Amino acid sequence: MNAPVSARAIFPSLKYDDAPRAIGFLCNAFGFEKYAVFPGAGRTKAHAQLKLGSNYVMVGATTTDHGPISTPQALDGAIGGIVVVLETDADIDAHCARARAAGATIVDEPGSDSFGGRNYTATDIEGYSWSFSSYRLA
Repeated sequence: MNAPVSARAIFPSLKYDDAPRAIGFLCNAFGFEKYAVFPGAGRTKAHAQLKLGSNYVMVGATTTDHGPISTPQALDGAIGGIVVVLETDADIDAHCARARAAGATIVDEPGSDSFGGRNYTATDIEGYSWSFSSYRLA
């Protein structure tokens, strides 16, 4: 049975052509942990709930019972992005180095911003844009 979820929770739901590969990539590159993984027949309907700190993202296959869904790669670019706020003492440079080593494309190198933190932006193996930051929202 699923655990109760806060009414304030928002979970991005991202679809990948190769969901099992994406699940592994997100864990290796960005530090997500597998919270729940539901493999499908023929790798076409894999679904996972991944956790990073107290945040979650859902990952699934582009071919679903709800019809086909496109990836940023298929659309020739992302139409939005995911912003992940890490702990305030997070080592953004080390996080970026981990992502780069795992195959992420670094779009914006780590740098300080006007919010008092550090951040960087990367794209994953199928073109989703991810920004990681050490600051807290007001």
